[in-house]
Amino acid sequence: MKIILFDGSYSTTAFIRRLLAGLVKAGIEVSVMGFNEANPHPVAGVQYRPLGSNQSKRRLLQTSWYYAWQKFTWASFKHTLKHSLRGNRQALQQQNLAFVLENHQPDVLHVQWPSLLPWLEPYREQRQFKLLLSQRGFHINVRPFVNPENFAYLQEWYPQLDGIHSVSRAIQQVGAQIGRPHTGVEAVVYTGLAINDFTFSEKRVNSETLELISVGRSHWIKDYPMALRACKLLKERGLSFHYQIIGAAGDEECLYLRQAFGLEEQVSLLPRVPIEKVKSAVQAADFMLLPSIEEGLANVVVEAMALGTPVISTRCGGMAELISHQENGWLVPSRDALALANQIEEVAQLNKSTYSQIANAARKKVKKQHQEQQMVQGMIALYQDLL
Repeated sequence: MKIILFDGSYSTTAFIRRLLAGLVKAGIEVSVMGFNEANPHPVAGVQYRPLGSNQSKRRLLQTSWYYAWQKFTWASFKHTLKHSLRGNRQALQQQNLAFVLENHQPDVLHVQWPSLLPWLEPYREQRQFKLLLSQRGFHINVRPFVNPENFAYLQEWYPQLDGIHSVSRAIQQVGAQIGRPHTGVEAVVYTGLAINDFTFSEKRVNSETLELISVGRSHWIKDYPMALRACKLLKERGLSFHYQIIGAAGDEECLYLRQAFGLEEQVSLLPRVPIEKVKSAVQAADFMLLPSIEEGLANVVVEAMALGTPVISTRCGGMAELISHQENGWLVPSRDALALANQIEEVAQLNKSTYSQIANAARKKVKKQHQEQQMVQGMIALYQDLL
């Protein structure tokens, strides 16, 4: 079985990196296609197939002419020369993509984002490989429903797909509103962790200052402003807390609200940091907050629960598939600062025994549902179903 993952970039997500490593370990030939070719941490055993750099014209031309010489036909030389002289980057990349697919002949092309489907227009109806699309987060939950053109485009594409992978049951249901693959082959495969890389650490609660944390890019769908409004209420109630948001440095709305609510001492807006620093910060916190409006199923929450940091999340997307309210975490309505503030104030009073019980139940849920091997086996089974 030969698999090509079309991610658009070599800098793949943690889910994809773990999947790649697992597929290699299972003896499957796997490649990654990408335009953005910077790759400081390649996965051992994976072949990386460049489609032409988006950052460097020189590297784009090098890749394009290398493929033209590999094909060694008059047509390939003529087209490459024409597009090079015209500076037509997209045409060169499309030509490179065709070369990779023709030369390496995958059994399955696994497309990671719906935004990549336009590159596969020449293969929509006739192709020598099976086409699998992953459904996750914003690209399914939001974009098609705020952009009618995107919805209509995906509606045309979905019946041409051979299969669909979803990161949660909730996002599978949302995707069904767009369409279904012509084969009926669909599967939910949750993100998987190498659980032994996430050291469980119980913390002390009811300390002098409650430590809260969120992790994720600054985007309206993450709704950090709602969390800051909850912080305003907590300050007014006299709760001593510190809330850090890793990934929100420079966000104008968050900066404005922090100043307007007088939260300069209580709230830190930090830049993105390496994963090991994120893990250390999450371990040091008493609770993680996920105030999002929508999610597929947030990887950062899975990781926090594995580390022993309980989570207060909005009841969005697939989060209820991971968190059972008051059993292994807490769920509150989206866009409700009062509900979030009330929940934070309540959990701040937890005794050590109850906190430990919640933290251990969270770790147990991750071990049951989000083991790396489960993810790899689930994806291999899906590939086999396609074939």
